[in-house]
Amino acid sequence: MVSLVPSLTEAVAVSAPGSLVGATDWCTHPAGLDVVRIGGTKNPDTARIVALAPDLVIANEEENRPQDLDALRAAGVAVMVTEVRTLEQAFRELARVLVDGCRVARPGWLDAAEDAWRALPPRPSERAAVVPVWRRPWMVLGRDTFAGDVLARLGVRNVYADHADRYPRIPLDDLNAAPADLVVLPDEPYRFTAADGPEAFPRLSAALVSGRHLTWYGPSLVAAPEVLATALGAPGAGRRPGA
Repeated sequence: MVSLVPSLTEAVAVSAPGSLVGATDWCTHPAGLDVVRIGGTKNPDTARIVALAPDLVIANEEENRPQDLDALRAAGVAVMVTEVRTLEQAFRELARVLVDGCRVARPGWLDAAEDAWRALPPRPSERAAVVPVWRRPWMVLGRDTFAGDVLARLGVRNVYADHADRYPRIPLDDLNAAPADLVVLPDEPYRFTAADGPEAFPRLSAALVSGRHLTWYGPSLVAAPEVLATALGAPGAGRRPGA
């Protein structure tokens, strides 16, 4: 099997050890994964994937380009494409990939992840946030995103959730004028840090969060409620560094 999605790479490697023969350069978990690297999520080496003769390639409709998946299919490679825009979809698609694709029993960590999120008490949208995912140019979470759904369950409302685009480019002045009191800054895909990001939003409180726990769907979902809640609401979280 070859995985073109970091989240799914981790999920498969943990649940079906030895089943992966290839993964992207961005597949960083689990640490020490020893498989052939086949390029990025947006520019995979399709010829190299075909040469690996996988019985299945797993991909995602957002992460991967249709033309690359079409090229694999044209070469006779089976491709399973996931769609994940909500937490519920993530759980369903993970079960489909692991049980139907990998042909393994439903893993215990998946049940633990569902239990962890089910145990989270419903929260009103206490805070309104701008959620950048890139700068130069500035891009933010818009409508219909997995990360936006995750934040909503933690009481954080994305102010661009009704935007026409899923990842709109918004000028910085407009972001600072948005009706928000918080900026949520993940460390991926752009690596925001205390020294790179919060200074652009002088009127907003800033929360630096783990991108893996905010945007990945896999074993990280077990700890994500606690990790994200701490980053968003622990003493010191949600404050500008030095404030």
